[in-house]
Amino acid sequence: MDSEDKKTKLNPESWVDRYADYLFNYTISRVGSEEAAKDILQDTFVAALQASGRFKGDAAERTWLVAILKHKIIDYYRKSNTLKAKSEVPLAYDYTSDGELPERQIADPLSIGENDQIENVELGMAIEECLSQIPEKHAQVFSLKTIENWNTEDICKELNISPSNLWVMVHRARTALMDCLNTQWFKNP
Repeated sequence: MDSEDKKTKLNPESWVDRYADYLFNYTISRVGSEEAAKDILQDTFVAALQASGRFKGDAAERTWLVAILKHKIIDYYRKSNTLKAKSEVPLAYDYTSDGELPERQIADPLSIGENDQIENVELGMAIEECLSQIPEKHAQVFSLKTIENWNTEDICKELNISPSNLWVMVHRARTALMDCLNTQWFKNP
């Protein structure tokens, strides 16, 4: 059996039946909105169909779809943060009926936890960006093991690698990821 026979082939007709529930649950756990999750899932399937010609067959079909889904989730947060930022920029002052400016509510910058969700989203985007800069196989192994909490045996089976190879890739991915995050995320302003 040559390596071409081992390559995964896409079967878009079965995506909804085989992966929709898993991908939907994955998405809703990250965005918290059923409507947004449905939209993101639909965008994922459309993007996957459009990118199907570029699928190399090195990863499992589900793994490939999850990778696309993750990018769609990041796009969702980027878009929602951009729209939120635009909506918060006052274009003109709205005066109250007695001619006074309404009080503006400003969050206490010292309050703990106030910005946790935004920082988590930004950190998640930084991690995704850094993962895209390391070797694809290392990023894939790191994501499956660390982010998606797959067990070692399943990853080894899915990617046809040995456990020792998996741990070497995880270590290299972590090292590269920390180097990237230290320069891009944790850098001093």
